Amino acid sequence: MTGVPEEVAVPSRRNTTLKVIKGAKVGGPTPPRRRLVNRAVPAPAEPIERVLGRLDREPVEDPTEAGDLTVVGDPAEVEDLPDPEPEPAEPDAAEPTGTAPPRRARVLTALLVVLLAAALAGAGVQGHRWYVDRATDQARREAVAAARQAAVNFVSVSAASVDRDLSRITAGATGDFKDEFSRGQAQVRAAVVENKVQSQGTVLRAGLVSGDRRRAVVLVAVDATVRNVKAPDGRPSHYRIQLDLVRDRDSGDWLVTKLQFVG
Repeated sequence: MTGVPEEVAVPSRRNTTLKVIKGAKVGGPTPPRRRLVNRAVPAPAEPIERVLGRLDREPVEDPTEAGDLTVVGDPAEVEDLPDPEPEPAEPDAAEPTGTAPPRRARVLTALLVVLLAAALAGAGVQGHRWYVDRATDQARREAVAAARQAAVNFVSVSAASVDRDLSRITAGATGDFKDEFSRGQAQVRAAVVENKVQSQGTVLRAGLVSGDRRRAVVLVAVDATVRNVKAPDGRPSHYRIQLDLVRDRDSGDWLVTKLQFVG
């Protein structure tokens, strides 16, 4: 060997280019010593014929057990892969994610509230209607009963009890009828006493013409036997009397406002 410095070739793992480490010139100052690192030289690639032969000797995996993943090569060189995560279900395009259940719950609650309110309103209307119908029927029955009694009182007069009889008629009257009867009460009393009148009536039929809880018109058929000085044995009489009545707000009694003979 000569005094020419040698060049040492060191293979690099990053590429195939050789690093050239130049020595110091002969006779020059001694360069600092560099630390050499021993690195493993990669083994040459395995021939393709040998790889194919090894693959032919390996057992074939059952596709039902292996799944969709097929491994080619040495199983020891394949890293363990994590199981694939299931893909999240796509949200409904019509409703944003996370708002569908609360929105449906609110809609269902509102619907139930509306149905409950409608049911309560319907029950209230039906209950009020039932109360009004029942109260009206009760008032009509009371009006007919009052008209029957007023008709009997009007035709049942006796000279022996004239004051009591006339007072009973006045007590069951109101309005124009009461005012008119009160004005002629003295004349009626004199005629009853003078003619020794004795009359007793009986209701045959009574029917409601019209009426509600405050007003009513009732038609009453009455038979009466009238005795006086001209007919001491009495004679039968038949009357058809129409009575207009109103219900007194304070007492609740039905009072006659108009009385007329209609046949």
